[in-house]
Amino acid sequence: MMRGIRGATTVSQNNSTEIYEKTSALLEALIEKNAIDPEDVAHVFVSVTDDIDQAFPARPIREKEGWMFVPVMCMKEINVPNGLPLCIRLMLSVNTEQPQQEIIHVYQEQAVTLRPDLVENAEGK
Repeated sequence: MMRGIRGATTVSQNNSTEIYEKTSALLEALIEKNAIDPEDVAHVFVSVTDDIDQAFPARPIREKEGWMFVPVMCMKEINVPNGLPLCIRLMLSVNTEQPQQEIIHVYQEQAVTLRPDLVENAEGK
């Protein structure tokens, strides 16, 4: 079964160092909470808000050991009025036996406001 695993984080400023660090931390949390093996990942979609343009957040994903051949694509998030600024979102498509309700989605930094229902679920596990 393939499942989508979501995650999001924010940066405090639009610079490559923070973009790479926060993306890497988010991926690490997703891997840890869901026991993700890169061999089970079909692809990763990465979206950023319009105010992030100093680096490709796909870079630290591709540089992670074992992840070089996982297809990763960056794209722009829809620019919705009053949307969360400086936000990086990940969507991993992963082959897993985990039931949908056991998937742990990870929201960090200011992105916890996007899905407080899932944040509470992740913290409880």
